[in-house]
Amino acid sequence: MAWTDAVRVPGGGNGCDTRNDVLTRDLRDIRAGPVSSCPHAVLAGELHSPYTGEFVMFRRGSGSSSVQIDHIVPLAYAWDMGAWAWPAELRRDFGNDPANLVAVDARSNQAKSDAEPGRWMPPRHRFRCQYAVQFVVVVRAYGLALDEASRRVLGQALRC
Repeated sequence: MAWTDAVRVPGGGNGCDTRNDVLTRDLRDIRAGPVSSCPHAVLAGELHSPYTGEFVMFRRGSGSSSVQIDHIVPLAYAWDMGAWAWPAELRRDFGNDPANLVAVDARSNQAKSDAEPGRWMPPRHRFRCQYAVQFVVVVRAYGLALDEASRRVLGQALRC
């Protein structure tokens, strides 16, 4: 899945690819400047990772992998739950939908990988309710199925 600006979701067509849109939304103390994919891209900033509470410094270039963009509803999970039957344009929209994206620390994004809530929830308990809300909203908006294990875990998390 490639980050793009050519989508029909919020932020699409604004001159910046989705990764830059999410970094702009989620980072603080931002320093911005032009890059090929965005005239006002984040060059540096600070992230308070919602998954762990960890503070991470972002610098475009060699340090940029310390902050990653996570798909709350993983692409592989969406594929298994029905996205395989979608037209390419809808899959591109899903993969770039800011409602399904959050900037997080690299370690927690790697730990999550493509796991659904039945197998992984954010280690930071204070964020689990918001994570569950976003997961349910995205699944519903895109008409995806929800596995039983995730249904149970999300139900517990939504008792916030």
